[in-house]
Amino acid sequence: MNGPEIHVEFAPELHLFVPQARRTGATRVSTDGVSTLGHVVESLGVPLTEVGALVVDGREVPPAHVPAADETVRVRAVERPQKVPGAPLRFLLDVHLGTLARRLRLLGVDTAYESTDIGDPALAARSAAEKRVMLSRDRGLLRRRELWAGAYVYSTRPDDQLRDVLDRFAPELRPWTRCTACNGLLREATKAEVADQLKHGTQRSYDVFAQCTACGRAYWKGAHHDKLVAIVERALTEFPS
Repeated sequence: MNGPEIHVEFAPELHLFVPQARRTGATRVSTDGVSTLGHVVESLGVPLTEVGALVVDGREVPPAHVPAADETVRVRAVERPQKVPGAPLRFLLDVHLGTLARRLRLLGVDTAYESTDIGDPALAARSAAEKRVMLSRDRGLLRRRELWAGAYVYSTRPDDQLRDVLDRFAPELRPWTRCTACNGLLREATKAEVADQLKHGTQRSYDVFAQCTACGRAYWKGAHHDKLVAIVERALTEFPS
C-alpha cells in the first residue's frame, strides 16, 4: 500500500493476532486510501469478530470508515459479556472443537457441531441460516462476510475454552437438559423405554434414565458421572446465572 499513513494501536487482548513489532504502542501503517478501516485491521491479522470499538482520534467510528492520513486508530477488544442482537444465543462449532461442543451441551447451551470437515463456506452459510455464533480457531473462517456472528477460541485446552466462552457470552446454563451427542432436548424415561440400549449390568444397577427426544439416545449416571458433575458444578460456581 502506498497511500496515506495512519497509526494503529491494538488492545493487549488482541496482541495474539499481530506481529511482535505491533504489540507496543501505535505503529505506522500504510493504506491505499480506499480500503475501509475494517479491511485494514483484518489485513494486519485481527478478525473483526474480536474487535470492539474502533476509536479514531478520540471518536468511535464504524468498520466502514476510510482512514485518512495521520489518523491515530485504537483497536479495542470486544467487551464482555458480549451481546449478540437479533436472535437467541446459540452456537456452531467447527470440527476441531468436539470436546467443547459436548461440554456446552452438558450445560444446556444450544450448540450445533460438525464432526466432519464440511468446509468454511458451508459452515459460514449454516451460521447465517441458523443465526448461530461461529466458534473456531480458524481465523480465515472468522473473516468470512456471510457469518451471522463469530468468535475466536483462544485456547487449545477444553477447560480454558469452556471458561472463555462462558465468560465472553454469559449464556443461560441449564445443565442436563441437552443430548451431548446431537444437541437434542432430554426427557425423563423409564427403564422399559430405553431397555434396548442397556447392558444387563446397567439394567440391574440403575433406575433413573433420560432420553434424547431427537436421536433417542439413553442417559444414566454411569462411570463418568462424577467427572461430568465436576464440570457442571465448576461452571455454575464461576458463572452463576
